[in-house]
Amino acid sequence: MTVLTPRQILDHLVSFPTVSRCSNLALVDWLEGYLTGQGVKCFRHWNEDRQKAALIGHAGPWVEGAVVLSGHSDVVPVDGQAWTSDPWVVEEREGRLYGRGTCDMKGYVALSVWALVEAQRRGVARPLQLALSYDEELGCTGAPPMIAAMQGVVPKGAIALIGEPSRMKVITGHKGGTGYNVHVKGYEVHSSLLPEGVSAVMEAARLISWVNDHNDEIQSRTPGAIGARFHPPFTTLHIGRIQGGTADNITAGDCRFAVEMRCVPDDDIEAHAGAFRAAAEALDKALKAKRPVAGVHLDKFFDVSALRPEVGGEAEALACALTGENATGVVSYGTEAGQFQDAGYSAVVCGPGDIAQAHQPDEYLEVSEFQAGQRFMERLLERLA
Repeated sequence: MTVLTPRQILDHLVSFPTVSRCSNLALVDWLEGYLTGQGVKCFRHWNEDRQKAALIGHAGPWVEGAVVLSGHSDVVPVDGQAWTSDPWVVEEREGRLYGRGTCDMKGYVALSVWALVEAQRRGVARPLQLALSYDEELGCTGAPPMIAAMQGVVPKGAIALIGEPSRMKVITGHKGGTGYNVHVKGYEVHSSLLPEGVSAVMEAARLISWVNDHNDEIQSRTPGAIGARFHPPFTTLHIGRIQGGTADNITAGDCRFAVEMRCVPDDDIEAHAGAFRAAAEALDKALKAKRPVAGVHLDKFFDVSALRPEVGGEAEALACALTGENATGVVSYGTEAGQFQDAGYSAVVCGPGDIAQAHQPDEYLEVSEFQAGQRFMERLLERLA
C-alpha cells in the first residue's frame, strides 16, 4: 500500500464531513484500513448506538510506556457560515490550508497518522499510539470511554500529547468545566392573579441572581497560585441564553436556560456545582409547596476535567524538548488532556494552528504551522528510535 504524505492524509480526513451530529464511521473505516495496511495494529471502541467509533492504534513493540498522540475526529457544523471555498476540500491559498477541521484538529490528526506509520516502518524502541475520539465538540464526552477501553486492549501508555491548536506552544494547564440545562416548571394563571400561579421566568431569575452573586463572591477572593496564571484568574459561571413564557399577561409555565462553569485547576469545581444544585433543590422544594406540578429539573450536559500543571511532568519535558521551548503556558478553553491525566497519563496540549481559527468560516491552518508540526513528529520519531 502506498505511504501517504501528511498533506495527502489531511486531504482525506477533511473530505469526511464528520460533524458531531453525524456518524464518523466513514472516516474511521478509511483510516483503519490505511493504518492496518501499513502494519499498525488498530482497535475500535463503539458508542452505544454504534454510529460512531473511537480508533486506537499501536505502532512499535508491544510494551508499556507509549507516547499517545490524541485527537478528535469530529468537527463543528458549517451551517449558516459564509465559506469562500468548499469546506470539505482542502484548498491552499497564500500559505494557508483552508477547510473545516484543518486547524481543529485534523491537521494534527494527519500528522499523528503519518508519524504512526513512520514509527511502524522505521522501527522504534518505544511504542507510539493514536487515540482518536468522537464527540469532543459535544463536551469531550467521547474521550473517557475511549481511554477506559484502551486499558487492556493496548499496553498502557505513559505520555499523552493532545494536539489541540496551540501554535506549537506547550500548554500544561487548562480550566475544567461542567454545565447544566435548567428547566423551571411554573403554573399558568392570568397575571392579575399572580399569587395563585407560579411564574417560571420570575422563579428562574432567582437562580440567575444566585449565579451573579456566586460570581461576585468568587471574584472577591485572592486567586490561587495556579489560578493566577489564567485569564481571568478565577472560576466563572455563565448563562448565555434564556427562554420562557407565552404572553405578557400569563404567568410563565416554563423557563429554560443553561449554566456553564469554567473552573481553574486549583479550585474545586464540584463545590461550585454542588452549591448550584443545592440552590436549585431549595427552589424546587419551595415551588412544589405552592403548586405540586411546579419545580426545577437539572440535566448535566458536559463535564470536562481540568488539566493540572505537573511538577516534573514527563509530558512537559518531552514536548519542550521537541519544540525547543523552555516556557509553558495555560489556556482557558478545555480539552481531553485533563481526562487523560485523570487516567494516569502525564499530559500536555501542543498542536499546530491558532485556536482563534477554530469553528470559524474559512477555517484555516497555516502551512508553516503544519510544517512545524511535522518537524515535531520527526523529532519525536528520532527519540522513540
